[in-house]
Amino acid sequence: MTNRTPITVAYGDGIGPEIMSAALFILREAGALLDIETIQIGEKLYRAGSSSGIDSGAWESLRRTRVLFKGPITTPQGGGYKSINVTLRKALGLYANVRPCVSYFPFVATKHPLVDLVIVRENEEDLYAGIEHRQTQEVYQTLKLVSRPGSERVIRYAFEYARLNGRSKVTCFTKDNIMKLTDGLFHQTFDEIATEYPEIESEHLIIDIGMARVADSPEFYDVIVTPNLYGDIMSDVAAQIAGSVGLAGSANVGEGAAMFEAIHGSAPDIAGKGIANPSGLLLAGIMMLNHIGQHDVAERVHNAWLRTLEDGIHTGDIYKVGTSQVRASSMDFAHAVIERLGQAPARLHPVAYGRTENPAHIALKERPPAKKALVGVDVFIDWDEAGRDPTVLGELLRTCGGDGLDLIMITNRGQKVWPEGQPETFCTDHWRCRFQRTDGGAVPHAALVALLGRIADAGLDFIKTEGLYTFNGQPGFSLGQGQ
Repeated sequence: MTNRTPITVAYGDGIGPEIMSAALFILREAGALLDIETIQIGEKLYRAGSSSGIDSGAWESLRRTRVLFKGPITTPQGGGYKSINVTLRKALGLYANVRPCVSYFPFVATKHPLVDLVIVRENEEDLYAGIEHRQTQEVYQTLKLVSRPGSERVIRYAFEYARLNGRSKVTCFTKDNIMKLTDGLFHQTFDEIATEYPEIESEHLIIDIGMARVADSPEFYDVIVTPNLYGDIMSDVAAQIAGSVGLAGSANVGEGAAMFEAIHGSAPDIAGKGIANPSGLLLAGIMMLNHIGQHDVAERVHNAWLRTLEDGIHTGDIYKVGTSQVRASSMDFAHAVIERLGQAPARLHPVAYGRTENPAHIALKERPPAKKALVGVDVFIDWDEAGRDPTVLGELLRTCGGDGLDLIMITNRGQKVWPEGQPETFCTDHWRCRFQRTDGGAVPHAALVALLGRIADAGLDFIKTEGLYTFNGQPGFSLGQGQ
């Protein structure tokens, strides 16, 4: 191999420059053929007034190379700053986040010596869509968005990954006993796709008991696929119980681009001390080498890294008296890995690469469009009068009906409070008021506009509307809690 692969490198914030320097030193010494373009993203740009933390020059580099090797970034708290990780994932279409979690017992302390699982996390939607609003004095809102194409892509990716890498089971985690439409769609899509992979065992668990079982018995899991927020939390838990979050890398994969990073943060409290563990970023670099086809170098680095752990050369975060031999700095650790290039671990399982680890292309199935009909509207009201008595609000709103739309329900924080609500229910100033045709017929959009006019004329502050639709006759909206 003589051609160098162009990649974009962002050193990042906090400990990022230290661990990136160590990781790149190892990759270069191992023979990685990389043509590196360096960009500045993150905290400095945030502080200079960029709400996204990335500028046009960085985007131009990413469009050229389509591969980003990224150190951890510090996102300032508050102030409207958007997470650069989420921005990069969504802008580049990096829909699958792949996080291997492996135990290295007895050389790295863990209560779970048999962990070897991969978490494939949906990477673009769910609550990480980042669509938030303050709607009243008391209530803030985040929208949870789950799409069929987004679910299908990441679920199919998980099954293809399992097939390519000789893994035997894919487990799906959702909370569809509560979020029956959004998480229900993810679960339903999983069940449909699983039938196409009869050689791979499949199962579904509710996220709370599923996460408890991962924390207690992670060795029973192989590949896990799950929506964005659950996967973010779960992958950190799984990495930590395997030994340390500092040992985990991740790949963010899309059709035309990929990003590789450690899963941990920028740790500004230890920045500049030269003691940070570069292992998570190095393992992400190994994933990158496999992605760009430099499998032989990836194999050399990974086995040398495993041998370094076996020889007890550990950074302070995993150093343990009686197991570790040397407390190494970041660069001491890098030199130790380089000294072991060409060696294999004696007790840990050596790795062998030579094929594509990640599915190259995920094709979506074409589906006929469903027949969509508008049958009503949820009108959200900011109302803080009459002691927040829902019967008073109900009487005010009943007179606003018309054009076939009748008030059928009011909820507060999802709980039905009118008609026949419970007096014990605590109410805020944020009310969902459902108007619907009682005969199930369709409603013209003009009727919704007229309804809002009547609500405004009644002196009520409507802050949001949600159309109520049926699809092939099935409701595309949830009931109120207690309805």
